[in-house]
Amino acid sequence: MVANNLNTNSDHTRSRSPALRRSPFNNIKFFVFCHSLLQLAQLLVSGYMKSSISTIERRYGLSSQKSGVLAAFNEVGNTVLIVFVSFLGSRVHRPRFIGGGALLACLASLLIAMPHFLSGPYDYTNRISSSGDNSSGLCQSERTLTTSSSNQSCSQKESPAQQVVYPLLLLGQLLLGIGAVPIQPFGISYIDDYASKKNSPLYLGILLAVTSIGPAVGFITGSLMLRFYVDFDKLSKDQIELNHKDLRWVGAWWLGFLVASCFLFLTALPYLFFPRNMPKEDGADDVESRPDCKQQQTNPLQELSLLQFLKSFPRIALRTLRSPIYLLVVLAQVNLAALLAGLATFMAKFIERQFSQTVSFSTMMIGGICIPMAVLGTVLGGVLMRRLNISVSGASKLCTIAILLCLFSSTPLLLIGCPTQKVAGVFPNSSGGSCSSVCQCPKEAFNPVCGSDGVEFRSPCHAGCRAAEKDNDAKVTNYTECRCVGGLGFASPGTCGSGCSHLLPPFMALLGITAFIAAFSQTPSYIMILRTVPTEDKSFAVGVQYMLFRVLAFMPGPVLYGSVIDSTCILWGKKCGKQTSCLYYNLDRFRQRFLGMQVVFVCGGLLCFLLTVVVLRRRARSQEPQPEGKGGYELVNGEKTPEIASSKEKEANGIKT
Repeated sequence: MVANNLNTNSDHTRSRSPALRRSPFNNIKFFVFCHSLLQLAQLLVSGYMKSSISTIERRYGLSSQKSGVLAAFNEVGNTVLIVFVSFLGSRVHRPRFIGGGALLACLASLLIAMPHFLSGPYDYTNRISSSGDNSSGLCQSERTLTTSSSNQSCSQKESPAQQVVYPLLLLGQLLLGIGAVPIQPFGISYIDDYASKKNSPLYLGILLAVTSIGPAVGFITGSLMLRFYVDFDKLSKDQIELNHKDLRWVGAWWLGFLVASCFLFLTALPYLFFPRNMPKEDGADDVESRPDCKQQQTNPLQELSLLQFLKSFPRIALRTLRSPIYLLVVLAQVNLAALLAGLATFMAKFIERQFSQTVSFSTMMIGGICIPMAVLGTVLGGVLMRRLNISVSGASKLCTIAILLCLFSSTPLLLIGCPTQKVAGVFPNSSGGSCSSVCQCPKEAFNPVCGSDGVEFRSPCHAGCRAAEKDNDAKVTNYTECRCVGGLGFASPGTCGSGCSHLLPPFMALLGITAFIAAFSQTPSYIMILRTVPTEDKSFAVGVQYMLFRVLAFMPGPVLYGSVIDSTCILWGKKCGKQTSCLYYNLDRFRQRFLGMQVVFVCGGLLCFLLTVVVLRRRARSQEPQPEGKGGYELVNGEKTPEIASSKEKEANGIKT
């Protein structure tokens, strides 16, 4: 009786406060708007990190394997804590948890940018300084006194501030993953609880569209930010000697993280004002909208204590994984997710090196072509499923056909590429360099020049150049008197390049088509999971699916790709006696191994989808009615039972014929 009075009073209170009901924070449409902006901001950071990873690698002398670990570290905290989202469910104030996660992601984004402010200016080899020492790298018969400046730069390199750079980046990525944990699951469940049944699919569709667009915005932002020099805030314009095409160029990778951090902070604030429970959309004060009744309709998992939940988790996960269709579809998606994780992290670097493009242009290619094509494929796959009302069996065939076509479109990419440019003393053989032995070139020197004979040299010193021509701004235009250069005997600043940038348009066209076809399988594969898993296990099955994505694809994928890229390096950089990032790659091996991994993962996905077709076909055959007396199986009360030979026997067993 008391409970009824309380409910009546609360209903009257709601009806007496129209100002409260008119508040935008009691409107699910406003929540959807805020959540779309928040997801855009969170995914922008994720996409921006992938677009900047090769720049961070060059700036701090990391190997591709280390930068792969950095890219994957985002998933560590996410994977560990995502399990608890299923447990917490609607027990907590979901909007505040979302806002707290966004503020943590904001802090993490600031933390990732912090190494730029702790480090000194970017000190690339052969940097022309105002101290008067000969760091231009010309050939000299007697070594000039540069040891003091070298020792000074090495002491700066080994300072505590420099040593914490990589751990700080890892910590930022870890916190970024933790901050992202509540954002999407709690946001989707909150919308599903308080949106009308008619509008709920529309709102979720908007969120999924933003989820697809977010990484593209991150890559495009990266392309814009990387056009600025990394130390434009520390040096005047006249002091910046490098240009975009120089292999030593490092863009302002940190700037995008500051912008994203501000965006995250602004989008997090509204969540502090949304209520724990809001009226059902369209003003419907039905049973479903009442908090006391909502508790009666919660998932059975919500009735468990934390200890009970953790104990039951492995049992429910194993029960879910016993479904052959679910397991095969998830394994197929894991193959495609690993492919996506590796390509998203390193494809811009591949384009930069293979086709001699700038970092910003390569990043723009990914954000402007590949990701939009993948989004289009995902949308059209969903439209096709809806229009044709495709069954689970039809969905498995559609996925198989899509991945088979993807295999045909991705294999030719192995043939579109450039040979490694000739680099004296590096490639095609490393025995050269004897003509510059009298120049006493520093082993760490790296200031690429292109000889008039088409051969590239690591530095003017390695080319045997003794003089340099400069323009009015004191920038070098040509190196002359180069004893190691054939022909006219001069060298131009910068790399010779791979010489086949004309192959980039057909490569990008084929890559875009591959992304489009591969994405076509995304919606049908999700439908297969949702239609083959018991209703009570659907949300849990999706949670297990995302966990397997992270453990088997998003975490190992970038590390595996980074290790493969490192195996193609033919000259590692050195600074203060320590190995830094790779300076030159064998481009043929780079292409074959990097894109070969793509073909391997596509084949893995194709095999899994083919097996789903086989399993579903066998299941359909086993459920077909068999002629009497053949000892087959038939469906009785929804279960398979051995077929009874005659109608008399059926009647004797109480089964209607």
